[in-house]
Amino acid sequence: MSIADSVILGEGARVFHPDLVNLYGCCIGEESTIGPFTEIQQGVVIGARCKISSHVFICEGVTIEDEVFIGHGVTFTNDRYPRATTEQGKLQTADDWQLLLTHVKYRASIGSNATILGNLVIGRNAIIGAGAVVNKDVPDYAIVVGVPFHVIGDIRDK
Repeated sequence: MSIADSVILGEGARVFHPDLVNLYGCCIGEESTIGPFTEIQQGVVIGARCKISSHVFICEGVTIEDEVFIGHGVTFTNDRYPRATTEQGKLQTADDWQLLLTHVKYRASIGSNATILGNLVIGRNAIIGAGAVVNKDVPDYAIVVGVPFHVIGDIRDK
């Protein structure tokens, strides 16, 4: 595991246990923290003052705005129909699939072990409950739980 030379770390960003992460081609904003056993792939942008807990997987195509919390074991995906091989039985390459983008907006929080599918937006200040499966856009301020998720409230009412 390693931090590649292609990683941009903002001022005051901290990577706990740099020997226990896999970061490459990504940008980590100022004062953000990255926990151990985390992989952040190329092209990912993480804003300022974010907290990325341990055992998190953030794949290519994900943008995370400022002050976002990502709980332990959260997994992002970027391919709705993943396959190892093409119809002809050859290993897939980057040309054989479409990258799905995900955008996590300002101050959203994603609970431990949530799974975030690609091609969606998680709204400002939204809270994703632990273990939820997010398969479509989450409204701003929504509190969501379940598999697949459903809205159970609005953070402004708390």
